[in-house]
Amino acid sequence: MFKKILIANRGEIALRVIRTCKEMGIQTVAVYSTADRDSLHVRFADEAICIGPPPSKESYLKIPNIIAAAEITNADAIHPGYGFLSENAIFSKVCKDNGIKFIGASPEMIEAMGDKSSAKQTMKDAGVPTIPGSEGLLGSLEEALSTANQIKYPIMLKATAGGGGKGMRVCHNDEDLADAWDKTRREAGAAFGNDGMYMEKFIEEPRHIEIQIAGDKFGKACHLSERDCSIQRRHQKLVEETPSPFMTDELREKMGQAAIKAAEAVQYEGVGTVEFLVDKNRDFYFMEMNTRIQVEHTITEEVINYDLVKEQIKLAWGDPISGRNYYPKLHAIQCRINAEDPFKNFAPSPGKITSYHSPGGHGVRLDTHAYAGYVIPPHYDSMISKLIVVAQTREEAITKMERALDEYIIEGIKTTIPFHQKLMKNAKFREGDFTTKFMESFSMEG
Repeated sequence: MFKKILIANRGEIALRVIRTCKEMGIQTVAVYSTADRDSLHVRFADEAICIGPPPSKESYLKIPNIIAAAEITNADAIHPGYGFLSENAIFSKVCKDNGIKFIGASPEMIEAMGDKSSAKQTMKDAGVPTIPGSEGLLGSLEEALSTANQIKYPIMLKATAGGGGKGMRVCHNDEDLADAWDKTRREAGAAFGNDGMYMEKFIEEPRHIEIQIAGDKFGKACHLSERDCSIQRRHQKLVEETPSPFMTDELREKMGQAAIKAAEAVQYEGVGTVEFLVDKNRDFYFMEMNTRIQVEHTITEEVINYDLVKEQIKLAWGDPISGRNYYPKLHAIQCRINAEDPFKNFAPSPGKITSYHSPGGHGVRLDTHAYAGYVIPPHYDSMISKLIVVAQTREEAITKMERALDEYIIEGIKTTIPFHQKLMKNAKFREGDFTTKFMESFSMEG
């Protein structure tokens, strides 16, 4: 097994990986920017190396600095967490070239799944349901208009290198498409350095449901059931749960088998997710494959009682998958607690935490790097913790989450705790009656 792992990330996910490494008897190295010198991941790692100033591009995205830190500390593997360089093919290749094991996908796998257009074709060839759309990238507005009329409006114009909701436009007719063509390409070019566009049928009343997978170097894969990630704001997830209240046993079986087919078709190694859009008729379509651990892996861990980061490390070492296809018997919910003001359109709220009290009790888990006196820096993602509950039923899980949120005290900054408190009381949410459009009609007022 690996002797020392460098965690090329920060905050709660870095601390999360450190905990598992310690339990496995593996030494850890934290890297940090000058803005994060007081973060808990720095305190609890066996070693810590400063890799640059606060801006991500000068620290957490600076590949030479991270590789140098690994070499200085004799780390034999790097865990990228999620975000930052976790799905960066160049970083994966540089690790390989320097004899350091990248605990994630190979450069070839990241490239194959990172380009959404080619990933879709790969899934189509493997027999995984895909959303009707263009064959590869669109060469011109004329081709786009012709394709749109073949698959019928509404359609979604999407950047092939897109993510985080950028480079996407819904079009309901030819006029919409003509207006969106140049704008979307410019936005994609500026954000991703790639203005390639493709088109998909726009799915009405969609649910965002992902299947957790694990695959080994022997070509075998299993699924660990689904997570419902439909509560989103501007394509950013806010709440996740498993199992999905929309799921049926038949649909779970079909989606699970489709996810395994997707993983085995590309000989996927490691843990990851196959993400689907599910329409109001429970027809499902491949959306993308994430070749990394997910923010919401925690709820799957709670319902299967297994450490997915441990599995990820073991698979990277070369062990066979230890999991099996899983069908949940418990219910888990995760709320992302962000340093944002939900009463001011979720405006960022960095600053010093003056008072802090964590919730606890049976079935309550909190993944965080925050504490009283900690300063939330303005340079990074605003998520400061993940509050997870697990219970026998969905109704019990919601009640437990309400109680945990009431106990959770963070003062000195604004957080999304009031939003989650209101969401848990929302009738449609409690009934499981929601889609990815839920937040468009949700209001903090009244």
